[in-house]
Amino acid sequence: MNIVTRYASPKHFSALAKRLAPWMGATAGILLTLGLYWGLLIAPTDYQQGDGYRIMFVHVPAAWMSLIIYVVMTGCALATLIWRTKISEYWLLSSPLLGASFTFLTLVTGSLWGRPMWGTWWVWDARLTSELILLFIYLGIMALEGAIPDRRKAARVVSMLTLVGSVNIPIIKFSVDWWNTLHQPASIFRAGGPAIHPLMLIPLFLMAGAFTCYYFCLVLWKIHKQIKGKHV
Repeated sequence: MNIVTRYASPKHFSALAKRLAPWMGATAGILLTLGLYWGLLIAPTDYQQGDGYRIMFVHVPAAWMSLIIYVVMTGCALATLIWRTKISEYWLLSSPLLGASFTFLTLVTGSLWGRPMWGTWWVWDARLTSELILLFIYLGIMALEGAIPDRRKAARVVSMLTLVGSVNIPIIKFSVDWWNTLHQPASIFRAGGPAIHPLMLIPLFLMAGAFTCYYFCLVLWKIHKQIKGKHV
């Protein structure tokens, strides 16, 4: 039995998830502490925005996670519909709440930053609007899942909605290039390298790592508990 086949089995995956989840949680805590310390105390003050820019050390990684989680869900949705793998079903149904949480955090921190920088809490900017739509998609997925008691049937229906909603992901990503928005163009992942100071870039990646490990920790633990509950 190869490793893919082995861990496609809920029993074996549950055991792996139980071992990995605490390590992911501990790593998330360490990275979060380092990221906040570096972002708040070591990173230099921005010459235009002052210290108000420091909220981006939460806002930007949260925005990344809101998209990454949906991309992961899209992959799980394809696996669920094509190969009908149980683990992809568990992962798909365990992700929307976390995705919605990161999306909500993105919108809140963006508003807190926008008030002093733009002079308003909210504008119908293309990226802001498409991010708000993403929140509604996550909430719609959660509501749909809750309305279907059978997990396997819920996973198939949620998979279809997830694939339909995936059209919003490139809109969010490229909205600043396609339309005239208040958001600045890409300043990190761009040709020619990042446009921000390395001392600002490091805490961004630390926080992104913390959020990623936090996501994996909670999803793995939730899947373990669900599988364990079925076999009790």
